[in-house]
Amino acid sequence: MIELSAELQQLLRKRVLCFFATIMPDGSPQMTQTWIDTDGKYILINSVEGHQKVRNVRRDPRVAISVVDPARLERAVNIRGRVVEITTEGADLHFKKLIERNFGQQEYPYGRPGQVRILLKIVPEKIR
Repeated sequence: MIELSAELQQLLRKRVLCFFATIMPDGSPQMTQTWIDTDGKYILINSVEGHQKVRNVRRDPRVAISVVDPARLERAVNIRGRVVEITTEGADLHFKKLIERNFGQQEYPYGRPGQVRILLKIVPEKIR
């Protein structure tokens, strides 16, 4: 497993643009703009059970991530990796942290009642 540098960890913990690519059943790419985070070891993507990206990584764990620092648009990091864990444990609490970081508030105005939050833990295999 590739270690995440301190500089990359700092970027992943900021409010950044992140594009997350998974593989559809027919082999075509599927890309979603999403929030990103890290626990220092894994790259973390928080999603909702039933979303296409979650269905895709359950079938094929290979992913690609592109992160753009909005403060320095020329600063982008591309990561290829593999989802090694899909869990609901801690996903709600993690999502609240992301809401605070990205909206500066406690509640997410676009959520739907009954949604089950999912935390995807990704091991980076190549970082550029």
